[in-house]
Amino acid sequence: ALCRPPGHHAYHDRASGFCFINNAAVAAQRLREKFQRVGILDFDTHHGDGTQAIFYRRSDVFYGSTHTSTRDYYPYYFGYADEAGFGEGDKFNLNIPLSEGADGEAFLGANRELVIAALATEVDALVISAGWDAHHDDPLSRLNVPTDAFSRLGRLYGEIPLPTVIVQEGGYSLRAIETLAPRFVSEFLDERKPA
Repeated sequence: ALCRPPGHHAYHDRASGFCFINNAAVAAQRLREKFQRVGILDFDTHHGDGTQAIFYRRSDVFYGSTHTSTRDYYPYYFGYADEAGFGEGDKFNLNIPLSEGADGEAFLGANRELVIAALATEVDALVISAGWDAHHDDPLSRLNVPTDAFSRLGRLYGEIPLPTVIVQEGGYSLRAIETLAPRFVSEFLDERKPA
């Protein structure tokens, strides 16, 4: 889904962070009509505070995010490692904040952790909140993630044998998006081809 504007800052009852409709949350809720548990994995450089809030008390949707540490970065008040869910949703939320300047290996490692955690909750389908703004050329990025990391990320997610919806989130360098999105999707689809 090539969405503009992005959606992961939108809450169930209000817009936030230039997001009006939480596209990933809508996709997850729709997938829940067919699948028992859905995972949302978010690698935008900003934490998806709206997505987290929507599912924070639920165990039928796992939300995992890796993002720039929100200590001094939007959305500031959410996205910390100790936010694990509440009530029925306890242990169904995972945040992996990255320090400023984190490189491609740290970014990929955090995404691997998200995948492992989601699969451990026995998700039946995935929604990937694909943000391109962690790239080192993005004007909002405080990370140092190179182009190749997004190709490798496409392979990582393509290896997961689950029905998957990819929803575009942020990215503020059109030149970077023009390269990153096709590479990610191409590598994702190559991994899905029958052997």
